[in-house]
Amino acid sequence: MTSVVNRANWLIPCAMVALLSALPERSRGADDPREWLQKMNQALATRNYDGTFFHLSEGRVETMRIVHRVRAGRVTERLQSLDGSGREFVRNNDELTCYLPDQHTVLVEPRSDKGPFLGSLPQFGEDVNEFYRIESLPAARVLGRPAKVIAVNPKDQFRFGYRLWLDEKTAMPLKTQLCDSRGQVIEQIFFARLDMPDSIPDSELNPAVRTEGMRWVRQGPSHDSASAALSAFRASELPPGFHLTVAGAQTIGGATAPASHLVYSDGLATVSVFVEAPPAAAPGAADSGSAAPAEPPMQGLARVGSGYAFSTVVQGHQVTAVGEVPAQTVEFIAHSVKSTGTAELPRR
Repeated sequence: MTSVVNRANWLIPCAMVALLSALPERSRGADDPREWLQKMNQALATRNYDGTFFHLSEGRVETMRIVHRVRAGRVTERLQSLDGSGREFVRNNDELTCYLPDQHTVLVEPRSDKGPFLGSLPQFGEDVNEFYRIESLPAARVLGRPAKVIAVNPKDQFRFGYRLWLDEKTAMPLKTQLCDSRGQVIEQIFFARLDMPDSIPDSELNPAVRTEGMRWVRQGPSHDSASAALSAFRASELPPGFHLTVAGAQTIGGATAPASHLVYSDGLATVSVFVEAPPAAAPGAADSGSAAPAEPPMQGLARVGSGYAFSTVVQGHQVTAVGEVPAQTVEFIAHSVKSTGTAELPRR
């Protein structure tokens, strides 16, 4: 499964740090948990903040720093690993630069999602109550501050649940947990320091990674004939509540051809699906009469961070589904992908 994990690490959007973002259907009062989730979204999107937090997943702990600045309507963010991989991610409005010293690579890609690093998931739809239960838990203290505690629990096996500790004064998330269907913690993020200054200088948003000798890769939408053909691939069946939110094409890692990129979401949980065309024959293979050995397709399930990736082959194309969801969800979606013969979106 090593190849699946390595490939999935390219497929997962590199800015993702798993903190919950959820918008309510409507406000019902100051103590309503949906109202607090709305306040959290507002705080994450509009405040300046500079904090250090611990990310715990699969028995590993990584220390991260997040800097978020809003100035004259422009958002700039920097996410830095203070140990471990040493990776950094810098977003300037709609462009994301990923500094990956462990791969000797700098990856530059557009980021259509305007949400902050600590809250970049889509909003809840009107039918969210059909799939999640949102409730308040007893209040607690985090970093010496009183905090509202909110639980978001799934009603079926296709999604994970969350617990959030929100600062009562600012509604900023001081601690979050991703939980399985039994309530066991899969991933945890909690702040050791969180400041909210009136202003943040440019110097705090510049990466510390030295890029000499690193390979630069720029990814973006593709509009050639290969991506047009791949655009016909869709999931013919989905778990309850999931629907298509993004359909595009992009180049993955060091690939020479674009892959179809589909995003399916229930408004909270998100699954990315990548469909890659079969590799072209090696130059000179036809002249020699023997084809160069092709890399075998990926098959099977792998754990990737706090979620899963599942790879299979559909109509000769490599299909990989990856997301912070249970294993059966990525398997369900990957197995249902097929060519529709048209670029039109399927009916929901």
